[in-house]
Amino acid sequence: MNTKLARAIRVLIVDDQILAKGYLKYTMEELGFQQISYIDHADEALKLIKSEHFELVVCAYDLREEKEGYFLYEQLKAHKILPLTTAFVFISADTTAEIVHSIVELQPDEFLAKPFSVSELDKRLTRVLTRKQVLKDIYALMDQSDFNGALSELERFLTEPKNAEFFPLALRTKGELLLLCNRVEEAEDFYQAIINVQNFTWAQIGLVRCYLQLNKDDEAERLILRLAFQPDAMLSAYDLLTALQIKQQEFDDALESVNIAAHISPSNVGRHQQAVDLSKITRDYPAQFDAAKRVVRYAKHSFHDKPENYLNVARAGIDFAMTADASETAKLVKQTHDFIRQMKEAFPKAAVDNELKVIDARIYYLQDETDKARNLLSQLDGSEWEQENMDALMDRAKAFHEVGLQDHALAILDEIERRCNTSDEQSELFMHYLKQQKQEKREIADSPKMLNNIAVTQFQRGELDKALTTFRQAFTVMPKNAAIALNLLQTTAAEIRDNTARHTPENKQIIFKCMETLEAATLSEEQDKRYQRVKATISNFD
Repeated sequence: MNTKLARAIRVLIVDDQILAKGYLKYTMEELGFQQISYIDHADEALKLIKSEHFELVVCAYDLREEKEGYFLYEQLKAHKILPLTTAFVFISADTTAEIVHSIVELQPDEFLAKPFSVSELDKRLTRVLTRKQVLKDIYALMDQSDFNGALSELERFLTEPKNAEFFPLALRTKGELLLLCNRVEEAEDFYQAIINVQNFTWAQIGLVRCYLQLNKDDEAERLILRLAFQPDAMLSAYDLLTALQIKQQEFDDALESVNIAAHISPSNVGRHQQAVDLSKITRDYPAQFDAAKRVVRYAKHSFHDKPENYLNVARAGIDFAMTADASETAKLVKQTHDFIRQMKEAFPKAAVDNELKVIDARIYYLQDETDKARNLLSQLDGSEWEQENMDALMDRAKAFHEVGLQDHALAILDEIERRCNTSDEQSELFMHYLKQQKQEKREIADSPKMLNNIAVTQFQRGELDKALTTFRQAFTVMPKNAAIALNLLQTTAAEIRDNTARHTPENKQIIFKCMETLEAATLSEEQDKRYQRVKATISNFD
């Protein structure tokens, strides 16, 4: 370690383990560092970094709470609190695949596995601090969002042979800056030129991003699939595949991809939230409920933790219960109440009275107490809409629709749309979901809970046309529900059997979709027997 450099560096060590902190103090002083501050809480570290400048932060992955160090760095990056000129080094005794993926995903400047020697620490810190010093002018311009200026400075840097040792990092930074400057076609040529010389993973990932922006979807997909087989690129590949599938509105596939990525690196709360959003669009209520619970689990002890997470689990549980049988409904309602209790314990001062009234009203409706549900909803004042977020308003619209107040539900959805049109804060996924909900609530007056019961009654009365219409509506809002898929398949097959002219492309598509749901489901013995009989009938159509 360059002693002069070490003495000039201000260091912040964030670790709550006394022995580890003592060892770090000894090794850092041994290397010549003198300006060292010690903090054992993430909140205190955040305040200190906001108020003082450090050239180096060394942080433990786990502090007093699980992954608290991870969330500290995530917050520093997300809110651009830590300048690029400051080096951030993670240390951890846990080197499981999950931990490593989580840390690497955040791209700290270095990661050290405990225990480490003085010489290892010396080598790593020398490398990262030298790198920061050499590129500090470029990083300073990037911190000021002067990306064109940073790119010009980087081009100058790359012309000087003395900087050759740092060219790999500088070239990677150049690609990122080209994209930040919206010079996408130039970035594409740049990444391709790098790959022609050496097939760096970062260059391949950069090239995929260019392809996505340039609408070269086929090229993007081919390269993503190759990256998915590389261990160091797998996580990025599934994120990119999710983005491509969302762009192409292949939402079922996107949900599968984002869940794979979430399994690889579960600490990323945003990925679980994206799974929630995709589950809503695909109407995969069990997946929505599971993803919402993961948001709560992984957001704890972080800046992501908020009452809305728990409320969204309750809402997802009710959505799921609307499509479930009676025995499962009772379990889901119990879990919903449990998450509400957890929310009250974690956030006792949360102002969520209206949100809880809506949730209680939906539970009353689930329990066939519609009058009680309407009474609770009548206590809500429309003037309070402005104070409620999009998820709360969407839940309110569902509640009014469920108790038969369709016009009121549509008015709330109109208000959501008005807000979205005056703000760019909502994602494309949310806008797609809003459009889907408006169309659904306008065209289908009955709740998911009622539709299947109505259709079964119509079918038993011999009102085949009415039953078909209602089963189709039910399948529209519950496409993953095996019972509804089987009922619709059976009714459609009966219609075609009695009138071969009804073997239309539309009905063929319905049959395909129903069978797709049934093949993926776990059927009861009685359902499986019915399904085999219907399949035998369908096999005679062609």
